[in-house]
Amino acid sequence: MRVSEFWRAVDQVFGDAYGAVVARDVVLEQLGGRSAADALAAGVDARAVWDALCDSQDVPLERRHGKGLQEPRD
Repeated sequence: MRVSEFWRAVDQVFGDAYGAVVARDVVLEQLGGRSAADALAAGVDARAVWDALCDSQDVPLERRHGKGLQEPRD
Protein backbone atom coordinates (compact mmCIF):
# COMPACT_ATOMS: atom_id res chain seq x y z
CA MET A 1 0.00 0.00 0.00
CA ARG A 2 1.30 3.42 -0.90
CA VAL A 3 0.87 6.41 1.37
CA SER A 4 -1.54 7.97 -1.15
CA GLU A 5 -3.64 4.77 -1.04
CA PHE A 6 -3.60 4.94 2.75
CA TRP A 7 -5.05 8.46 2.76
CA ARG A 8 -7.62 7.57 0.11
CA ALA A 9 -8.72 4.56 2.19
CA VAL A 10 -8.93 6.72 5.34
CA ASP A 11 -11.19 9.18 3.52
CA GLN A 12 -13.38 6.43 2.10
CA VAL A 13 -13.75 4.38 5.27
CA PHE A 14 -13.95 7.17 7.86
CA GLY A 15 -14.96 10.21 5.79
CA ASP A 16 -12.86 13.26 4.95
CA ALA A 17 -13.21 15.21 8.19
CA TYR A 18 -13.38 12.35 10.69
CA GLY A 19 -10.65 10.43 8.88
CA ALA A 20 -8.21 13.29 9.37
CA VAL A 21 -9.03 13.38 13.09
CA VAL A 22 -8.68 9.60 13.50
CA ALA A 23 -5.34 9.54 11.66
CA ARG A 24 -3.99 12.46 13.69
CA ASP A 25 -5.41 11.87 17.18
CA VAL A 26 -5.88 8.13 17.79
CA VAL A 27 -2.87 6.67 19.61
CA LEU A 28 -1.95 3.28 18.18
CA GLU A 29 -0.14 1.02 20.63
CA GLN A 30 0.79 -1.32 17.76
CA LEU A 31 2.85 1.54 16.37
CA GLY A 32 4.67 2.44 19.54
CA GLY A 33 2.05 4.84 20.90
CA ARG A 34 2.05 7.05 17.79
CA SER A 35 -0.79 8.30 15.67
CA ALA A 36 -1.16 7.01 12.12
CA ALA A 37 0.05 10.35 10.76
CA ASP A 38 3.11 10.32 13.03
CA ALA A 39 3.91 6.72 12.13
CA LEU A 40 3.75 7.49 8.41
CA ALA A 41 5.97 10.53 8.92
CA ALA A 42 8.46 8.30 10.74
CA GLY A 43 8.59 5.93 7.77
CA VAL A 44 6.44 3.08 9.05
CA ASP A 45 5.00 1.00 6.20
CA ALA A 46 1.60 2.36 5.13
CA ARG A 47 0.01 -1.13 5.14
CA ALA A 48 1.11 -1.68 8.76
CA VAL A 49 -0.30 1.74 9.71
CA TRP A 50 -3.57 1.00 7.93
CA ASP A 51 -3.92 -2.38 9.63
CA ALA A 52 -3.21 -0.88 13.06
CA LEU A 53 -5.70 1.94 12.49
CA CYS A 54 -8.38 -0.48 11.31
CA ASP A 55 -7.75 -2.78 14.29
CA SER A 56 -8.08 0.11 16.71
CA GLN A 57 -11.36 1.25 15.17
CA ASP A 58 -12.87 -2.23 14.66
CA VAL A 59 -13.15 -1.79 10.89
CA PRO A 60 -14.52 -5.04 9.43
CA LEU A 61 -12.16 -6.97 7.14
CA GLU A 62 -14.39 -6.43 4.12
CA ARG A 63 -14.02 -2.65 4.44
CA ARG A 64 -10.29 -2.48 5.11
CA HIS A 65 -9.22 -1.88 1.54
CA GLY A 66 -11.52 1.07 0.87
CA LYS A 67 -13.73 1.52 -2.12
CA GLY A 68 -11.88 1.53 -5.40
CA LEU A 69 -8.66 0.15 -3.95
CA GLN A 70 -7.10 -3.02 -5.23
CA GLU A 71 -6.85 -6.01 -2.99
CA PRO A 72 -3.60 -5.88 -1.05
CA ARG A 73 -0.55 -7.52 -2.52
CA ASP A 74 1.15 -10.25 -0.52
